[in-house]
Amino acid sequence: MGTVTLGVSIAVPEPYGSFLQKRREGFGDPHAHGIPTHVTLLPPTEVDASSLPAIEEHLAGVAALGRPFRMRLSGTGTFRPLSPVVYVNVVEGASSCAWLQKRVRDASGPVARELQFPYHPHVTIAHGIAEEAMDRAFEELSEFEAAWTINGFALYEQGADGVWRLEREYPFADGEDGDAASAVPRQPGATRPPAASR
Repeated sequence: MGTVTLGVSIAVPEPYGSFLQKRREGFGDPHAHGIPTHVTLLPPTEVDASSLPAIEEHLAGVAALGRPFRMRLSGTGTFRPLSPVVYVNVVEGASSCAWLQKRVRDASGPVARELQFPYHPHVTIAHGIAEEAMDRAFEELSEFEAAWTINGFALYEQGADGVWRLEREYPFADGEDGDAASAVPRQPGATRPPAASR
């Protein structure tokens, strides 16, 4: 069956998602058109296609333990010089993102993996482009603000054309659309994610 490249993330909703994607394109990032605006929970990971059912079951189990939380974005940051990335800061909801990504990457699960850098939730707005363009991204979005409630996350697959496409959404069991995940039994004694202040 071959391999596929997957990612798990929290989508940034409209109108913010399209706005930030267009700004990323405007800064000259050639990959911006193929990457929906998001907060990563599992970075690009190559897996055997045959493992997809187990991965989907695992993600449904993680979602069944989740609960809605508030996310707020504010201002910009950068990983330079360690990594050529400029991003919008996650200033509320970061602890819940960390809880989710840790369980997605659980050592006993089907997508267990180590990270190259410590997990730091963010929304990328420029990656691997000229320093001048990254400086511009950092400055021009320094006053960006957005806030909304997170009700789940999603699985994406990268196509041969480099474009990331939505494969399946995983609403939290306690969310408004929780029925899709609530069929997965809660694990006895499982710790809940921290609730962000509303």
